[in-house]
Amino acid sequence: MRRIVPLFLLASALAVLAGCSSTSQLVTGTPRAPIDPAQVRIYYSAPPGGYEEIARLQTASGSFTYGEQNKLDNVLNNLRMEAAKLGANGVLFVGTEDSYGGSSIGVGAGGGSYGGYRGGSFSSGGIGVNITPTKKYAHGVAIYVTNPPPMPLPPASTMPPQPQPAPPKPVN
Repeated sequence: MRRIVPLFLLASALAVLAGCSSTSQLVTGTPRAPIDPAQVRIYYSAPPGGYEEIARLQTASGSFTYGEQNKLDNVLNNLRMEAAKLGANGVLFVGTEDSYGGSSIGVGAGGGSYGGYRGGSFSSGGIGVNITPTKKYAHGVAIYVTNPPPMPLPPASTMPPQPQPAPPKPVN
């Protein structure tokens, strides 16, 4: 019994790690000091002004990320985080692709006999279901933009302004 618990813990840890997304990098320039990932902008075309290439990045969404928008958000966030580790304040977005595979159902059956003339026989069957979603992969180039444009402000509230109460009248 004592041996089963460590094996179970090891298998659980490996399953958790398999669900994590992965990112790889090929450093092609000079990394800088790490920055906050919130400061990294995604550029879908070349940014205005000059920039320096720092690394080529490739990432994948998590194994258990469902929904296309969630997968895209996941890989863009991974690109930002990896670029921030290298001190890049921007990522030139190259593109995405989907993995093959996905959900599947398998059915199996079997039978046999044992023990010769007076032996017995057995039969079995089973169904297996795999509902693991496909992964989304993204590619980008971590860059350092020398004069980045200002970050856009978050959208203003769409709530109309509330009327203010009238000030109290002085008592004579």
